[in-house]
Amino acid sequence: MEMLSHTWPWYVSGFLIGVVMLLLIWFGKTFGMSSNLRTLCAIGGAGKFSSFFRYDHKSHFWNLVVVIGAMIGGFIAVHYLSDPSNVTLSPDTLAQLQKMGIDAPNGKLAPDVLFGPDVWTSPKMLVLLLGGGVLIGFGSRYAGGCTSGHAIQGLSNLQVPSLKAVIGFFVGGLIMVHFILPLLF
Repeated sequence: MEMLSHTWPWYVSGFLIGVVMLLLIWFGKTFGMSSNLRTLCAIGGAGKFSSFFRYDHKSHFWNLVVVIGAMIGGFIAVHYLSDPSNVTLSPDTLAQLQKMGIDAPNGKLAPDVLFGPDVWTSPKMLVLLLGGGVLIGFGSRYAGGCTSGHAIQGLSNLQVPSLKAVIGFFVGGLIMVHFILPLLF
């Protein structure tokens, strides 16, 4: 199959997300990737080590469909719906990244220095990835959900805690990008 020359328009993707949210609400289900990964960990036996994973994961087995769908959808998006011309950064952003030694993504969503194959051979990058993963896990547990759960499901249900969490996610992202990332690179 040949790579398509364009991505889906925002209104098609947005409409499909809305349909999925309506279906989840209709069936009384919730959405969030951290919930899905919690189910995966519970199935894998993590309940032996933490009470957080001790629950009736069989009733949440449908969450694995979301994880599998995200992986398949990501594969399709990268291999068949990618368009490098859709990723354009401002010259100021490129200059700031260059000062930190981060290469321009050149049409990719993430630069190789942060997410390329050489990351696995760099002790500094391994520590950053591991530390970032721990912080994301702690943050999603502390906030009662992840960005997708709060921003998509929670805001769709007009939940005030989700609005607070999403504001916190954005503020945290801004602090990371403008103050912490330059110190790390």
